[in-house]
Amino acid sequence: MSMTYLAQQDQQQSLEWLDGGTFSVLLDGQATDGQLTVGRFHVSKGEAPPFHVHTREDEIFMLIRGTALVWSDDQEFELDEGGIVFLPKNVPHGYRITSEEADLLMIATPSGIEGMFREAGRDLSAPRPDGFEISPDRLAHAADAYGQVVLGPPR
Repeated sequence: MSMTYLAQQDQQQSLEWLDGGTFSVLLDGQATDGQLTVGRFHVSKGEAPPFHVHTREDEIFMLIRGTALVWSDDQEFELDEGGIVFLPKNVPHGYRITSEEADLLMIATPSGIEGMFREAGRDLSAPRPDGFEISPDRLAHAADAYGQVVLGPPR
């Protein structure tokens, strides 16, 4: 049964993410009864995940601040501040941040993708292990475990 869930910013999990960025888990499957995941990226210019496809969830990105290039299948789009994009499951996609910094809101439905971020990333509330990095192998393993397929390098 779904119930109201509220988490203030200091109660949200923040993870170290690609290229020194962060990903905060705002709502996860436990909070939403499996219905959706909401996360927020704070990243810098050049941050780009591998070109990939989701086999389990649809994904929405809203660019709160900054600019980015987005690829969906074989199309390329420019996404400006305030822009939003819907990325259906089973459609290959990727993005690259083109502004100095960016703030992105991500919504995925159903939930589950937060497990990939938690497995590949690092909880910022814990000490950083020596030599920690989100290597391509680490990211590919976590992606595979949570229904994402890495198709190639970032664009």
